Amino acid sequence: MRRKICREQIFRLLFQVEFNDKEDYPYLNERMKSFEEFALEPDEEEYVEAKFEKITEHIEEIDEVLNENSIDWKTSRMGKAELAILRLAYYEMVYDDDIPESVAINEAVELAKKYGPEESYSFVNGVLAKCAKTQDKHREAIQKKDKTKPWKETGEARIVVKGSKTKK
Repeated sequence: MRRKICREQIFRLLFQVEFNDKEDYPYLNERMKSFEEFALEPDEEEYVEAKFEKITEHIEEIDEVLNENSIDWKTSRMGKAELAILRLAYYEMVYDDDIPESVAINEAVELAKKYGPEESYSFVNGVLAKCAKTQDKHREAIQKKDKTKPWKETGEARIVVKGSKTKK
């Protein structure tokens, strides 16, 4: 499967979301298939359709996070290309376990260079970096809450070997 091409197709579909009603979302991909330059293999078509559907299901949640992490720019004011790229990348960062966070951000920057205005890639990178930090703090808090530590948090490094006494 050509993930880069699939990602680009999903971006194009998400771009169209801003110009269509929610009821039209299922037909956006059908229209895209009619163009020869956007032809995909059958497994790629399934992947694109499924991922597009999942992203549009989470679009309100994604926009909320983007609004929180973009200083002085709300999703209503963002360029439509940048918004589509940010939605796709944030979905990949948070909901898609197959794609590492760094890859999602890098691919978003590449899409912004290709489809956005001159400096939009730096805006996309900045917003996603801030989202990543927010997500990291959230993940760390969950891990700390779930993890039981066999040592006291005194600032001293300790080695704990199962079944033995602790050593400094």
